[in-house]
Amino acid sequence: MADDSPLSALRAVRDQRGDQRPTDTSPGGRKPWEPRYPDRPARTRSCAMAKAYLVGSGIAALAAATFLIRDGGLKGSDIHLFEEQRSLGGSLDADGTPDAGYTMRGGRMFEAEFRCTYDLLSGIPSLDDPAVSVTEEILAGHEDFAWNDIARLVDGDGKIVDTTSMGFSERDRLEMVRCLATPEAHLDGKRITDCFGEHFFTTAFWFMWCTTFAFQPWHSAIEFRRYLRRFVHLFSEFASMTGIHRTRYNQYDSIVRPLTAWLQERGVTVHTGCHVTDLGFTPGIRSGTVETIHLNRRGHDEKVTVAPEDLVLVTNGSMTDASSLGSHTSAPPPAPHRSDAWLLWHRLARGRDDFGNPDAFDKHVKESRWESFTVTTKDPAFLKALEEFSGRPTGKGGLMTFTESNWLLTIVANRQPVYRDQPEDVGVWWGYGLFPGRAGNHTPKPMTMCTGREILEEVLHHLPFDERTADRIQETSIVVPCVMPYITSQFLARRRDDRPRVVPKESVNLAFIGQFAEVPDDVVFTVEYSVRTAWTAVAQLLKLDRHPPQVYKGHHDPHVLAAALETMHRR
Repeated sequence: MADDSPLSALRAVRDQRGDQRPTDTSPGGRKPWEPRYPDRPARTRSCAMAKAYLVGSGIAALAAATFLIRDGGLKGSDIHLFEEQRSLGGSLDADGTPDAGYTMRGGRMFEAEFRCTYDLLSGIPSLDDPAVSVTEEILAGHEDFAWNDIARLVDGDGKIVDTTSMGFSERDRLEMVRCLATPEAHLDGKRITDCFGEHFFTTAFWFMWCTTFAFQPWHSAIEFRRYLRRFVHLFSEFASMTGIHRTRYNQYDSIVRPLTAWLQERGVTVHTGCHVTDLGFTPGIRSGTVETIHLNRRGHDEKVTVAPEDLVLVTNGSMTDASSLGSHTSAPPPAPHRSDAWLLWHRLARGRDDFGNPDAFDKHVKESRWESFTVTTKDPAFLKALEEFSGRPTGKGGLMTFTESNWLLTIVANRQPVYRDQPEDVGVWWGYGLFPGRAGNHTPKPMTMCTGREILEEVLHHLPFDERTADRIQETSIVVPCVMPYITSQFLARRRDDRPRVVPKESVNLAFIGQFAEVPDDVVFTVEYSVRTAWTAVAQLLKLDRHPPQVYKGHHDPHVLAAALETMHRR
């Protein structure tokens, strides 16, 4: 029987390229993990003397730097990243210790059609085995340790909800089809609630959809429609989550660290503690040529001169900016009223409608905020109890949402260890609440005002664990909460031109990358989106023939649509 898994397909492509593992691993030779690109196009823009300046160090910037070297032929020593924080990776973070408690603001899910991401990471060696790429590590992990959730939703009585049916009424189905068929231009400024009746937001489908992707009823109908079309091929296995891929460790250890090591080996310079405050353009109306970068380095103002042949790639906006960490015994402090990460975009967009509209995304914190928490435990009691309740071993159960939770809590216990340096006797699990401003069911105050211990008490209130087990879990756990004011700001109701194009129409050497640059058809709040913006920016600015692969469009496949419709009509 033929093996048509994504990992086998990757290996077949590598074999077709002739990616054999050479014995020559000298500095001048190709490393074993580096794919060959015999079809790499000749550049049409001179890069011999060009430098590239990247604002930010999130996955979009790291990917752009990689593409500049891999496809654009730039020398690593000519690439500079400016990062305000001390650490790299942007939203793909993870930190902490077993004693103080681990912390990560979020977790990223992947799937087989993340074409740009898997292409990028296919040339990056994993930390555990440099002969295995990060892409191979992710795909192999999915083959060996895929999610197969049978406890996706839990009701108010602590009973697992049967998700065989999505819970749709005939009106819900009609509204779903209408939303899929509506041209995006007709959804400008509309919210999901403008397209669906009240019953839709009580269905099993909505509970699973909104907690998998972090949608709220007031979010953008444009983004919701894009998600429906982009992930329609996952409908039939949406409850079990078997189509979801995960990194071996947390996103920082599995993606950021390998990418950073690859770039630093090639001489890329990362300037931490540098806050880019503005860009200067050549004289002229709607000039598209950057000539200066204004920045503040640890309290001192500096100016970087940008030559005409140089490139400037800006990560505009930040979904994890102004995040606020609490502790097991203290609630997260209030976030600042004004966010530094958005100020640059506001300055650039002043008087420039081709640079987007940041006001659409950073002015509605109550609609874009939610709270996550990371739990570190030195006792296996919680993970064992969760295995028994969910019917799945740790790491194979997927997400679990409590449908009657006032905070709409979701938890997940991923494959251990979650951190590469995590001791064997330590466990880590994670969770989040989409309605942190509400009082809890057990704790009579908003989640944002709760300590880590109080959040754990609320979670245990929704699980049918015996009192002795619950007490043991409380005594041996450290919970670190994190409030994120802008975490779903990219989902807020918007108009089509609120996000700038990756390369604005008049631009000569400027590109926008990340979650707030516009890529038709693809979906924000994914690693894939950031990587696609990075690849698009490099390909367009350097006028390369090699462009990102097309966005997967399962809604054009009759077999995919038939399977989705069958799932929608299950009773």
